[in-house]
Amino acid sequence: MRGTRAIFASALALLGASAAAADPIEDFYKGRQLNWILSAGAGGGYSSYAHVFAPWFSAHIPGKPNIVVQNMPGAGGIRAMIYLQNVAPKDGSTIGLVHSSVPYAPLYGIRGANFDPRRMNWIGSINAATGICVSWTASGITKWQDLYDKEYIVGGTGAGSQMETMPAMINKLFGTKIKIVSGYKGGNDVYLAMERGEVHGRCGGLKSSIKSTRPDWFPQMKVSVPIQIALERDPDFRDSPALIEFAKDEKTTRVLQLVLSPMEMDRPILAPPGTPPAIVAALRKAFHEAMADPGLIADAAKAHVDLEEVDGDKLAKILARAYAMPADIIKAANEAMNLTGAANE
Repeated sequence: MRGTRAIFASALALLGASAAAADPIEDFYKGRQLNWILSAGAGGGYSSYAHVFAPWFSAHIPGKPNIVVQNMPGAGGIRAMIYLQNVAPKDGSTIGLVHSSVPYAPLYGIRGANFDPRRMNWIGSINAATGICVSWTASGITKWQDLYDKEYIVGGTGAGSQMETMPAMINKLFGTKIKIVSGYKGGNDVYLAMERGEVHGRCGGLKSSIKSTRPDWFPQMKVSVPIQIALERDPDFRDSPALIEFAKDEKTTRVLQLVLSPMEMDRPILAPPGTPPAIVAALRKAFHEAMADPGLIADAAKAHVDLEEVDGDKLAKILARAYAMPADIIKAANEAMNLTGAANE
């Protein structure tokens, strides 16, 4: 009898150990589809990043869910952000990859930006970026001085997107002659418009996008970089000046620091507010492991996709710092980017 009890106790202990070893995150994701919402259209840089990153991200998430990329462009990225906050499931089955400028829309009071990025669960950013304006070299817009002497026509997708806020800011702070043509569905459509001669160029965090979708543009000098929208020069464009070099006073410098902070989080991934903390932690861990995976690094190199890990904690701090800026700096940045009253429709 005593021996039977001992055997029974041992069996219970083994069952307990087995139960303890079960991974609820793995159980949740095993055999499941993970929907990945992109605030950009198909065929552009964001899609390139997502499709390269998705299989390696999946490989490091417990349960290895099937990640399905879903494009949700619109309103300069605001449409996707509102969906992620208000509509998307909050159980870990949906994540997002949004334009880095979108989390700043509420800060600047853009109409329709009814979300709070500080409530989001930031997983990490696949890259950081140097902002640039590129021009089709054949257009004759190739140098910083050309932006004063000629009309430089750039394409945009909405009043809150970097494609429009960055050139508006340059005009306001430095007196250049950049004309913005709005209404393109996505960044790839602007590239096509450049190739057709409809517009001269585009502004924003474009280096990785161009490398991944138009890998011949830089080596064959099909495009020029008249200005870097940056606080320091990127070595890849060492002959192109950075905007900070032309800042005339401390206030202009602080405005540039705020306006350019989205570049620190060029491909940010998030989970909706209310996603269980354990799932957020697992996604952050999987993100870090994927970014260090030699397989991803090799695939990214083949696809001409640049990688630079920015963890979720840093993303949250970047946003917190921006939202804590003095009101006069936020107002000046808002006015510089021509965001006051922007509808993003």
